[in-house]
Amino acid sequence: MRVVIAGGHGKIALLLTPRLKARGDEVVSLIRNPDHADDVRAAGGEPVVCDLEDATPEQIAAGVGSADQVVFAAGAGPGSGNARKLTMDRDGAIKTVEAATKLGAERFLIVSSIGAESPPDDDDSFSVYLRAKAEADAAVMASDRRWTVLRPGAPTDDPGTGRVRLSEEPFRGRVPRDDVAACIAALLAAPVAVGKVLYLNGGDQSIELALRELS
Repeated sequence: MRVVIAGGHGKIALLLTPRLKARGDEVVSLIRNPDHADDVRAAGGEPVVCDLEDATPEQIAAGVGSADQVVFAAGAGPGSGNARKLTMDRDGAIKTVEAATKLGAERFLIVSSIGAESPPDDDDSFSVYLRAKAEADAAVMASDRRWTVLRPGAPTDDPGTGRVRLSEEPFRGRVPRDDVAACIAALLAAPVAVGKVLYLNGGDQSIELALRELS
């Protein structure tokens, strides 16, 4: 599979890339900063410089060339202003799913957030972020791709345990980014995850068992 990761230099993406590479996938990583290219290559990805805020869906598709699966793991980051949460977390995702459609990429997974199911309507920065995520998720779900929306809880940099809780009902918790990456890799290969909004946190099940219980 040729897997494109938008936000290829993010923490989750850099953990996901070697997992995909190890199972034989070709990984293309979209990055905004060319200085990050060496980090992507070290993880096993092919860096493609593409600013998702400025690029059109046509330019994104042209830069990628081809794709079987697309993962949107990009984001403006916690230090960004409200405007960038809209231009990156919302608009960047919408343009990426449009690019995936143009490329004929069958599978699309977006990394969202717990809280996007019922975002607040105030002007707090995190509320704006959740509304941006909710609108991006809605665009993905309205597409004709084989989509999955993954909404992890609070991410941590703790070592992964391989033990998770995965549910179609919202619930809060914490989850190591390494386990998020492992779950994304598994979800891309799991037909049962297609067309589902899934919530992920640390738990007591293996990822394989958690996926089996979804079916």
